[in-house]
Amino acid sequence: MVIGVEIGARVGDWMMGGRFLVIGHRGNGMNKLQSSSDKRMRAVKENTILSFNTAAQFAVDFIEFDVQVTKDGCPIIFHDNFILSQENGTIFEKRVTELTLSEFLTYGPQSDSTDVGKPLLRKTKDGKIISWKVEADDKHCTLREALEGTKPKLGFNIELKFDDYIVYDQDYLINVLQSILQVVFDFAKDRPIIFSTFQPDAALLVRKLQGIYPVFFLTEAGNDIYYDVRRNSLEEALKLCLEGGLQGIVSDVKGIFRNPAAVSKAKESKLSLLTYGQLNNVREAVYMQHLMGIDGVIVDFVEEITEAVNNLIKPAKMGEEVSLEGSRVRPDTKPQFSERELSFLLKLFPELIQQ
Repeated sequence: MVIGVEIGARVGDWMMGGRFLVIGHRGNGMNKLQSSSDKRMRAVKENTILSFNTAAQFAVDFIEFDVQVTKDGCPIIFHDNFILSQENGTIFEKRVTELTLSEFLTYGPQSDSTDVGKPLLRKTKDGKIISWKVEADDKHCTLREALEGTKPKLGFNIELKFDDYIVYDQDYLINVLQSILQVVFDFAKDRPIIFSTFQPDAALLVRKLQGIYPVFFLTEAGNDIYYDVRRNSLEEALKLCLEGGLQGIVSDVKGIFRNPAAVSKAKESKLSLLTYGQLNNVREAVYMQHLMGIDGVIVDFVEEITEAVNNLIKPAKMGEEVSLEGSRVRPDTKPQFSERELSFLLKLFPELIQQ
């Protein structure tokens, strides 16, 4: 068992002095490869060092990415449970955690530009299989390479990735987590780091295995229902965090808008609260969460949302004006809402956003 220095009770203050955080999803944003998707979602290959360093060019506080462990014990960065490719006209898929590191690295762009990697495909939510083509591609990377290949002040939100539909035994989870923790302890240095996961037992275990870095529980807040009831609501997420000594929750933003009372419950329990989801790519939705007391947002449109947050939320210097929709206003004229007005907006806002 690994024991570290105990962390503070209020992780929002520990992370970035209590300010509202912007976190780049899979670096500079996740990939959506359909031709109908926003071209920004096809700009840079997700979960690569190129994507991480692209996000770091903007005023982002953290980047979020997914870590799995290969068959031979190496923590690598990749979101999907399965990797898809094509050979001689036949499409095949392999579970990422059943590949060795050397096998994993044969897919996609290669370190040596003279080598040709296996073509990468991806399955969409509706089951279609399409080529994983982006404007700026990059090779797969390990967790160690990410720690060594990005600015040391760039925060990492490391999602501990597990299959939603597998029941894992404790020994397996411990082995995976210890492999990840060892790399973090060896190479993170003073980098701000948050661990997060949808897997309840993994969240509890990583909290027990170390006391240096905060652990957040990820929840879909009831958007989908799982066999493990701990995953099915914000109330269950709060209960898990309090019973397991976790430091915060990362919730689907729609769950927060449906149940805004959860924000005050989290605050009363001294838990930090972050959100993820497509609504976080809408500046008005982000500003609403700031007013509600959310601690930060995970976003795909890093450049646009960091700019909006700097203009709308983060304090300007004394007497400085900020720009809102082409007009110049003084920082003390930002919208202020009463509790009653905010309650009304919370009921109205999700419906407006879907129009």
